[in-house]
Amino acid sequence: MSHLLWFRTPAPDWFEALPLGNGHLGAKVFGRVADERIALNLDDVWSGDGPRSLEVSDGPAVLADVRRLLLAEGDRPAATERTRALQGPLVESYQPLADLVIRSAGVGADYRRSLDLRTGIVAVEYSVDGVRFRRETYVSTPDQVMVWTITADRPGAVDLELALESQHPVRVEVADGMYGVVGHAPSDLTIEYRQSPDPIRYEEGRGIGLGVALRALADGGTVNPSASGVAVRGADSVTVLLSAASTFAGWSVPPGRDPMVALRSAVEALDSVAVEKLRDRHVEDHVALYDRASLELGVPVDLPTDERIEAVAAGGNDPDLVALTFNLGRYLLMASSRPGTQAANLQGIWNQDRRPMWASDWTNNINTQMNYWPADLTGLHECFDPLTELLEGLASSGAETARILYDAPGWVSHHNADLWRATWPVGAGGDDPVWSMCATCGVWLTAHLMEHYRFTMDVDFLRDRAYPLLSGAAEFVLAMLVDDGEQLQFIPSTAPEHHFVLPSGSKASVDLTSTYDIWLIRELFANLIEASAVLGLSSDLVDRVAAARDRLPSVRVTPDGRLYEWPTDWQPSEPQHRHQSHLYGLYPGAEIDPARTPEWAAAARASLDLRTDGAVNGGWTAAWLVALWARLFEPSKAAAVIQDYLSRLVSDNLLHRDGDIFQIDANFGMTGCIPELLLQSHTDVVRLLPALPSDWPDGSFRGLRARGGLSFDVTWRDGVLTDAVVHASHAGTHHLDLGGTRTTVTLAAGEHRRLVR
Repeated sequence: MSHLLWFRTPAPDWFEALPLGNGHLGAKVFGRVADERIALNLDDVWSGDGPRSLEVSDGPAVLADVRRLLLAEGDRPAATERTRALQGPLVESYQPLADLVIRSAGVGADYRRSLDLRTGIVAVEYSVDGVRFRRETYVSTPDQVMVWTITADRPGAVDLELALESQHPVRVEVADGMYGVVGHAPSDLTIEYRQSPDPIRYEEGRGIGLGVALRALADGGTVNPSASGVAVRGADSVTVLLSAASTFAGWSVPPGRDPMVALRSAVEALDSVAVEKLRDRHVEDHVALYDRASLELGVPVDLPTDERIEAVAAGGNDPDLVALTFNLGRYLLMASSRPGTQAANLQGIWNQDRRPMWASDWTNNINTQMNYWPADLTGLHECFDPLTELLEGLASSGAETARILYDAPGWVSHHNADLWRATWPVGAGGDDPVWSMCATCGVWLTAHLMEHYRFTMDVDFLRDRAYPLLSGAAEFVLAMLVDDGEQLQFIPSTAPEHHFVLPSGSKASVDLTSTYDIWLIRELFANLIEASAVLGLSSDLVDRVAAARDRLPSVRVTPDGRLYEWPTDWQPSEPQHRHQSHLYGLYPGAEIDPARTPEWAAAARASLDLRTDGAVNGGWTAAWLVALWARLFEPSKAAAVIQDYLSRLVSDNLLHRDGDIFQIDANFGMTGCIPELLLQSHTDVVRLLPALPSDWPDGSFRGLRARGGLSFDVTWRDGVLTDAVVHASHAGTHHLDLGGTRTTVTLAAGEHRRLVR
């Protein structure tokens, strides 16, 4: 059952409620019988009242101080502390919207709750006093509404009350059969890890306005909306339509002031739907994306998902659960990132707290990037579009940040971003530079643009959207390089979130160019050169990039065979640190490969062995490790990481959970990294089944993409490739490794060819 989650009980808490969404409107369905709760979110309801200003008056002077402290004095602790003067305001926080509460009488028996990934529908079935009820909930992309239905096998058996509740101050509006609420998100909010006597602040006439509208339609019986909610009595069945909107008007301007504008927009959406076509239109849209790719492993297991997770935690092997994990990640990306919406944030689009962990923002030193690792690889190229729009906003905002802080051209984005496109180091002087001072996060994000081109071969995208962003990032990096007399150093530089310990015992994080930054800058410059060649462009910028790339510090190996993390082999403050940033060149980068660069690959393996020795991984770290081990052709180690992840780092609904922390990056990361065991295309050879775990002797995948505009349908039995078909969207010649057999194929655009029978 690799496309179905199901349970015998309702969700005990928000974490285990089942997720729905269309990228704009998100919902978590608890599945309770008498007191149902559906928690709602809207992708553009955040705290804040518009873009903020970066009030740093002496940025270039501070930068000069930092460089002097490093280059002339070698005082890394002082340089680290000095970068605090470059920090701007903290980010704002993603907000909950409201809860739809549905109350009815009775205690349910013969209960079943499910989420069908193939249709995007949550179903709840139960019996009360001999009457069988069925509920369905889905969030439609074509019609931009959430739909909740209930049917009964006895006429007139549906009695219920509907109401909307919100953590924000709201007022009820009732008109023409519509029941709704209007209000505002906080105009200002203190991030969860900072103390404040008044952390959540609402001010009249400020903050993003919100409006939620619902309409109940009944077959038989009566429907009575009032200020207390909607009462339905004696109905055969009921359909509830819900829509929501905000007054957010774009990241660069303040939001609209009248929440009634948002409510009217929500009502217009309700008025425009054809109820009888809603379900079919939703399913058709959903299936068109979802069916592009899938993974099947082993024998289908028809047991409740929570029981399967318990069995794996007890040491059981359930390859079908791994396939379900992969397929769920694709579903979640479809639900949280669609054209025209915000990009999937740290929690996708699902959040229950006004002060969520780490603001539920875009964290750009791994987490945002990991969210989009599955997009092109699994055929969801439309879902990539919001990331491009996020980058375009960051580039616009980041051009001003680059000028103010560094007197540099181009654009920069640091560790955190929010709805208002903050691009500066956050913290207002109070955050640790170990995470705040990361000036190459935008550089990493641009790598996704080039990868999107390589998978889709979309030259228009490369020319019109990717190339300007790549060029701007390269202009910034070139301006930041400092000639130390031998090499070009990027200063200030960090290994994200990881301190080093000096011989004196003091800790620091800012240094000359870290290995992480070397990989990123090498890749950026190579990407710009490649993009220019594809587009037939030549420029002074490309010439300068090519010359600078040759003068960057080299990636070095320590005497005991590891990759350096910093320019000096400092003692790490956390030997099992969660970030594997110095291994970027192995994954998601493509410079390290056992066949092409054996010395680097051996050093990466030694580094990884040390990093993981005795480590207790978090969720997104586990996902990254799967890909790193896969690139080193270590399937047993990758499989062990997946087993550990499923044993202790997921809720019963397979959403990543570490204690009371939910981050969706691990879900997306697993879906993006599991395929590295089955298909690799980052070198000049496309490899099928390059690192197949022995625990997955039988399986198949359909629709996994390879760079160069290829997709593959593959089957294996007893660990041996038995069937493989390649589909080409563009003409080209490709070198393939078919489970150990090398071949070269030349394919026409639109051609399908069976490679193995």
